[in-house]
Amino acid sequence: MPTYTVHEPRPRKSESVANPERFVFVRDGFHFWAFVLPPLWFVAKRLWLALIVYVVISVAIEFGMAFAKVPGGWRLVVELMLSIVIGFEAATIQRWTLQRRQWKTLGFVVAENEELAERRFFAAWGQTAPATPAAPAPVYAAPVRRGPPTSSDVIGLFPEPGASR
Repeated sequence: MPTYTVHEPRPRKSESVANPERFVFVRDGFHFWAFVLPPLWFVAKRLWLALIVYVVISVAIEFGMAFAKVPGGWRLVVELMLSIVIGFEAATIQRWTLQRRQWKTLGFVVAENEELAERRFFAAWGQTAPATPAAPAPVYAAPVRRGPPTSSDVIGLFPEPGASR
């Protein structure tokens, strides 16, 4: 069953807390469209820096293979492997971009689809009560020792000093 991470944006200038409608749910796992059409997927998700890095890496690989006179079949295999990596790492790239934009990760939800993940998250999120102040820590009186230690004082697990086990 898929796992979704939940991300909260920074509040806008007119907000004190971010609107829950702006939360983003990022599914872990393989992203088919990121595998098939990586540049369009980056544009659709507004991952501009990731798109630039992808284009630079793709062009560098192409120039390197052209310089090395690699046959066309092997070029296709290398591009396919790059697309597979993008497909598997698409969620990580998206989470990295959200973190770079200073979005806060609120948690994760296990659900069959994004709609169910939203329902489960907001149902559990609404049940959380505001933090109550913690009870004050108990104050213990310091132990009082009268006089110097004696040979009958025991520290440890044995009831008497020198007793057999």
